[in-house]
Amino acid sequence: MVTAIILVRVERDLIMNVIDEVLKIDGIMEVHSVAGEYDIAAIARVADNQQLSMILADKMCHQIKGITHTKTLISLGSYYKFDVEKTFSCCCAKKAAPAKKAAPAKKAAPAKKAAPAKKAAKKK
Repeated sequence: MVTAIILVRVERDLIMNVIDEVLKIDGIMEVHSVAGEYDIAAIARVADNQQLSMILADKMCHQIKGITHTKTLISLGSYYKFDVEKTFSCCCAKKAAPAKKAAPAKKAAPAKKAAPAKKAAKKK
């Protein structure tokens, strides 16, 4: 499986239309509106580089009005808190190599409260 983060610059008045159109593309799993140099960050999870190339060259750059520039970051390693193969198996035709999983974070044991001190009984 290939995972890519696609940074997209968009004409301001078309941003919601572009988000809707990008979400319709097979292989795009998430779209985030972001602050900074780019307007949108799309997360693609596809079977291979050929499918990613089709998304970038054919669909995003030529079929969606309002996209002015893209920059693609290809993930070299992925770390998840969930079973990524099980979660995204429906989107990839080929069986991909298993993704690396991050070790589960260890929770610190809650601090034990000290038992309340017993009051000495007063003698009359």
